[in-house]
Amino acid sequence: MNVEPIDSLGPKPAHRAFAALENRDFRSFFLMSAAAMMADNIEHVISYWVIFQKFHAPALGGFAVISHWVPFLLFAGYTGALADRFDLRRLIQTGMLLFMAVSVGWGIMFFSDSLTMWRAMMLLVVHGLAGVIWLPASQVLIHQIVDSRQLPSAVRMNATGRYIGFLVGPAVGAGLLLLFGPAWGIMINALIYAPLFVWLALRPAQPPAERGLKPASIHGLAELWATMRVVARSPVLFAMTLLTGAASFFIGNAYQAQMPGFAHDLGHGRADFSYSMLLAADAAGGFAAGLVLESRGLLPPRVQTVFVLAAIWCVALGGFALTEFYALAVALLFVAGFVELSFNAMAQTLVQIHAPPDIRGRVIGVFSMSCLGMRTFSGVSVGLLGAKLGIHRSLALSAAALLLVCLSALTARHGGRR
Repeated sequence: MNVEPIDSLGPKPAHRAFAALENRDFRSFFLMSAAAMMADNIEHVISYWVIFQKFHAPALGGFAVISHWVPFLLFAGYTGALADRFDLRRLIQTGMLLFMAVSVGWGIMFFSDSLTMWRAMMLLVVHGLAGVIWLPASQVLIHQIVDSRQLPSAVRMNATGRYIGFLVGPAVGAGLLLLFGPAWGIMINALIYAPLFVWLALRPAQPPAERGLKPASIHGLAELWATMRVVARSPVLFAMTLLTGAASFFIGNAYQAQMPGFAHDLGHGRADFSYSMLLAADAAGGFAAGLVLESRGLLPPRVQTVFVLAAIWCVALGGFALTEFYALAVALLFVAGFVELSFNAMAQTLVQIHAPPDIRGRVIGVFSMSCLGMRTFSGVSVGLLGAKLGIHRSLALSAAALLLVCLSALTARHGGRR
């Protein structure tokens, strides 16, 4: 396969701010997906809070991360292949139904005071399965909605929508927690997934044959291995898959599940505004990055830039883990969110542009295995290890390990050019 140079995407067109939002269908998809992501994070805020208050178990927080991402590690390649061969609407709708069922399940247990550790673990696993069905299909759907000129903007806007969910979700979740309590709050949350489900039901189907694809049986591990070989032959796909996998392995979003513990140690462990601000600071940085980068056309997609931004992310999170000052913690989380959206969106853009069209879903599935599936092990490094060393030390050590990977990659890349 002929591969474009790592840092080249051809002549750079004149930048148009928020180009993807000029597409009416993408605007609808963007708003509905952001709402679904917000509901996902509302559920995290409420369920993690109740779990922490009831069990006070860092290991269960680690399991929350592991169970959320193991399905991506095991099944993202398979669900990516499904996205190449089946109706994308039905795959995404299946994910929405599972999300709604999980929220209702939490609500029933909160109402009846029947929450046990094994029931919590079961719902956390189903939540992870919903995500692995939803995300690869939604990324492929972007290619049906926008044209090639709008694609980089659409990928970055979609990542920004994710951070809008991260930003608004904790605030709305805390509000629902205070106004309605955990049981009614999470029941209300189940309704927020519905708009995307309904919008997809009204959208015309585009069968695989109309997308230039040939429906066929799924060949399991053999097909996954063949896709991984395609990724390995492309310098861009390989570099982005490797970096995001390392970032997920060492850090991921495991510190989010431990945020009640960080808030407690910083003196803001109550379910009040200060706790919500700590939760939302990371997402606010990502939201700001999406607005600044998309409006100004800054940081065009380049492999080296992705590694530099990932290194800055490590420094910011390491500082957050070690600081004892609440204001500095909020500021460092804001910086972390800004650079995390920047390097993740850039990596996703490079992967989606360089993926061969006939196996795009499978390539995105392999990328999701690395980018999201490897977050499974961050539940060990930050969560379970945090039960032994403390969550502050475990996060700082994880950030230092990833920083070493980024610096080694940049050094090797510079040496290779020389």
